[in-house]
Amino acid sequence: MPTAKKSAPTSRAKSTLAASVPRFTLTATKPKDLVADALIVNTAPGKGDSVELVAHGFTPTQARRIATEIAHLGGSGTTGEVITLASGSGVKSPILIAVGLGDFRNGFDLEQFRRAMGNGVRALSGAKKVAISGGHSPEHVDATVIACALAAYTFNEYKTKPSPASVGSFVISIPTELNSNMKSALAQAQKVAASIYVARNLINTPPNDLAPADLASAAKTAVSSLPVTVKIWDERALKASGCGAILGVGLGSSRPPRLIKMTYAPKGAKAHLSLIGKGITFDTGGISIKPASKMDEMKADMSGSAAVIAAVSAIAGLGLNLKVTGWVAAAENMPSGTAQRPGDIVTTFDGTTVEVLNTDAEGRLVLADAIAMSVREKPDLMVDIATLTGAQRIALGRRIAGVMSNTESARDQVVAASGMVGEEMWGMPLPTYLRETLKSQTADIANIGDGLAGMLSAGVFLQEFVPDSQPWVHIDVAGPAYNDVAPYGYTPKGGTGAGVRTLVQIARELSAG
Repeated sequence: MPTAKKSAPTSRAKSTLAASVPRFTLTATKPKDLVADALIVNTAPGKGDSVELVAHGFTPTQARRIATEIAHLGGSGTTGEVITLASGSGVKSPILIAVGLGDFRNGFDLEQFRRAMGNGVRALSGAKKVAISGGHSPEHVDATVIACALAAYTFNEYKTKPSPASVGSFVISIPTELNSNMKSALAQAQKVAASIYVARNLINTPPNDLAPADLASAAKTAVSSLPVTVKIWDERALKASGCGAILGVGLGSSRPPRLIKMTYAPKGAKAHLSLIGKGITFDTGGISIKPASKMDEMKADMSGSAAVIAAVSAIAGLGLNLKVTGWVAAAENMPSGTAQRPGDIVTTFDGTTVEVLNTDAEGRLVLADAIAMSVREKPDLMVDIATLTGAQRIALGRRIAGVMSNTESARDQVVAASGMVGEEMWGMPLPTYLRETLKSQTADIANIGDGLAGMLSAGVFLQEFVPDSQPWVHIDVAGPAYNDVAPYGYTPKGGTGAGVRTLVQIARELSAG
């Protein structure tokens, strides 16, 4: 009797958004009395070769015993160290995960803590319920939830064989009485973490299931229960609007481009933030085709759009008091008989003509139309985020994003916001002399320069579409958007959701006035 064939996966751009974040609860119960599959505690270097247990609720005898056993297993309490051991008598969770924080007596670094906790969560094997000793302040609760939720993330939508169960719930034991600030911090952190899951799921979705139209549908799904309106321009509407740059990039694909506008506008909003994301759902480079090696990772070339969709979802979910407009410029960059050619000239929404010298510099083209549209609304701050240049990754590596702006104050504001949430970003210049390298013989501007300072010249190109009076920041996340090496801290392999927390933090600051 013939065996039944497995059915091929159908389009899952919407269903992957449903992956749930682990459930988090707070309790005043002592860590040793919590019943869970594992208990995470923190350690730090003690005197000499000893280890200090950084956890509340244990008796002095228990604390000494646990610290001694950790030291016997080679533990020293250094930053990011993870030691797994049996809990022993008097502790109701059978397994202890001891996570080193390093010497924090001269200052406690929340990002160092997040990464260390992420290491601990990734060391869990088969644990469905996990207890944590911590939660000394609302900031500490926030950091714990973000780190543990993001470290517990998995993407198994396309696997047909059962995968190891991920953590379903965390219970955080706090050493003080439960209060509204603690509870609020936990609830808000869960919403931000859930939005990052949305971004990661979109980035990890294979390109055959994420055409521009699918991305538009996913944007609507992500905010379907929130007070956010979504407007979508299809190829006909884009042509009628004069968005020649987006249309040009999408010419080679049988799956036409889309422009997506997401608007959250609460009554009495104090400010207007515009977020613009590059949404190249797959980037072959077009006629200027990329090498085959690692081209599969070009499914992540829509990471900027994923960050914008996720950020708008989080901001609306948090109920922040500001207007936010999210723009997603989505296209698939493919080679074909109808594809855009090197030497073509396209006209953007604001009437600027662009000579396309390299079809693999397509992200700046789709952003040009979206930026030109956003400018009309005169937002208080306009931020675009994109996996724009390989030069960014060469200059700053896998973990640090580059930030450029037409004003130092706006650039510094974004860099400071990234530091507040633990996303590494570095301010970069926009030298005016680079505009000369973008001169075209036949159009207003060319889409590439002379091959030097590629990250900066891409920023200078985008600046062409921004009036001097409009505060604007460009974030290039080509490096940190997709982790192509082993997981670290709370960062998995694959899509990371880089930029979401920074965008939300910017919104929080603008909302606060």
